[in-house]
Order: sequence, then C-alpha cells, then structure tokens
Amino acid sequence: MSVRKALAVAAAAGLGIAVATGAGGASAATPQLKVTKVLSSAYVAPLQFAVRGSQVYVADSAMSTLTEIHNPKHVIARGGTPTSNPEASGDLAGVAASDEAVAYTQSTGDHKDTRLTVLQDGHVKLRVSLSTFEAQHNPDHRNTYGAVGSVNAKCSAELTKGTGSVRYRGKVDSHPYAVAALDHDAWLVADAGGNDILKVDRHGAISVVAVLPPQTLHVTADLAKALGAPDCAGIDYRTEPVPTDVETGPGGIYVSTLPGGPEAPGVPARGSVWRIHDCHLTRLATGFALATNIAVAGNGDVYVAQLGAGAIAKVHEGRVSTAAMIPGVVGVEWANNHLYASTAPAVTGGKAPGQILLLG
Repeated sequence: MSVRKALAVAAAAGLGIAVATGAGGASAATPQLKVTKVLSSAYVAPLQFAVRGSQVYVADSAMSTLTEIHNPKHVIARGGTPTSNPEASGDLAGVAASDEAVAYTQSTGDHKDTRLTVLQDGHVKLRVSLSTFEAQHNPDHRNTYGAVGSVNAKCSAELTKGTGSVRYRGKVDSHPYAVAALDHDAWLVADAGGNDILKVDRHGAISVVAVLPPQTLHVTADLAKALGAPDCAGIDYRTEPVPTDVETGPGGIYVSTLPGGPEAPGVPARGSVWRIHDCHLTRLATGFALATNIAVAGNGDVYVAQLGAGAIAKVHEGRVSTAAMIPGVVGVEWANNHLYASTAPAVTGGKAPGQILLLG
C-alpha cells in the first residue's frame, strides 16, 4: 500500500479529531520544544528532508523534486512531471545524506518503476531498481492480510464488497518512501508498498533487513456499523503495516509504520515505532496518529511526526510524551544536536506553504 493511500484512508477516518492532544499514550504535559527559526517556506509538501551539517536537502513530494534549502530553485533531482493527480505523476519521496553522498527514492504513479539513486559530487554514483527486486522476491508474500479466522457468510459478503477479498497474501507492490545512510556506502530503504526494510550495498545488491508484520485491528460493533459491515462486529482484521521512515540510532535500526486499513470514523490511531536489533523486531510504542516520520537522538530518544495530531511525540525508554505541537508536521530529523521538522499543510487541504523548521 502506498503512503498516499494510507494517508487518505487514515484522514478519512478522522484521526486528527480523535487524537488532537497527542497519541501513543502521550502525556498532556506542556511541550518542551518550540520553533526557534523558520529555515524555509519555499515548499509545497516537504514530506522528507535530510540534514548534513549546514546543508538541508528537501524532497518536495507535491513537485516531485529534490532541492537544497539555500537554493530551492536549483533542482538537484526530479522524480517526474507533477500533475493535478499526484497518483499519476512521478514521486520523489525519500532523501538521506551521508558524509559524501545524497540518496533519494523515486516511484512512478503506478509503482511499476521504483528506484534508489545515489549522487556524489552531483553525479549518479549508483541507481538500482527496487521494483525489479519486489517483482522477483515480494518479501511480504509470507504475510496474510484481511479477516482473521473464519467469518460468517454475511460478513464475508460485506468485506468482499468493500475490499475485494476477505483475506489476501502480500502483493507485489513497491513504494520506497524513505531512505537512511549506513556505514560502508550502504543504504536502508523503507518500502511502504512492499511492507519491508531493504538494504542496498555500495555495489547495488539488495537484501531484506525485515518484513514488517501485519497490524491487527479489532472491529467493534460501532466500527463495523461505520464501515457498512455490521455483520463483521467482533472480528479481527489484519492490515498492511506501511513503513514510512527508517533511521539508524543507538541500539539498531528504527522504523515508523502508518498502517493501512478501512475507511471509517472511529478507526483508532495505530501508528507504531519499531526497533530492529540483531535481526529481532521490537515494537517500542504504538497509538500514533499518522506516524509519517521519525528522528532518533544520540541518547536513543525517538521523535515521531504525527500528521493526524499536529504534534511531535517523544519516546523515552518506552514512555511517550508530547514534545511539540506543530500543525501539519510531516517530517522530523535529528542533526547538529537539534530537532528539525517539516510541515505540509497541503496534505490535509491547507493552503499555507510547506516549511522547514528548527526547534529548540
């Protein structure tokens, strides 16, 4: 499932209203971080950005361009031709920077051609096809999504009408949404369509780091009614995890997920933060409202951008609190001992420009 589709599904579910004061068990304490500087307001939908020293690279999903914040008119890379229908245009989504290179991800609207490109000194150093790897291996084919166990005939009919199937195995789909730098010129990719985390080494070889597990949603009577599937009350439904970001930090690799699922008011906030260490996957916290991005500080604290809450949550030793209230926040990065954030009001129908912010 693409992030755009997951965002559309979750937005239709009204999550922003349900968790306007924070999520993931976040406390109601006064947020500690404030915007200290607006670095740029030159963007439409800066869903992902990367910081390297004083350089900030911004992937503007609405324009499908990669630019440098001090010269936003100079396009470093272009994902495709923007159109009035974002799903039909190229999508330049993820960006990361190492000491010597910048990497970004691209997807065509139909997800048939997705890539990771690495630039060094302005030239293409490496380009690999992630969609080819997905077509050949489809790592999440081991996952089963949909209704858990047997369902009665009426519920089956309701589910089939709404989703096309009662349950299904992971399908071939690639939407690389985020990238992170590793040592030795390697890169991590969060593929929201493939529901996995991939590693691309300096030679372009691709391997699977982790396949994210399905996310179980318990369908209450009220939710079943809202979904137009009243006979499905009481069942459990496994949705796709949809990883939205990947970062490295103390203790391993960190991932955020924004689960797909049914469209209806009352669907609970189910975004999560995970850590991968020694091939083990551990969920650190959950209950985030549209967890679109994470940042990991040097002490292991994880900051979570919650588009659905207009807030940044902080996960410290398993405890969740609200670190800042930032309407329209979509991205966060930790660099230079500071937290940076990006906003994209256009994603939720606003008209204000997307911004890159420094917090303190």
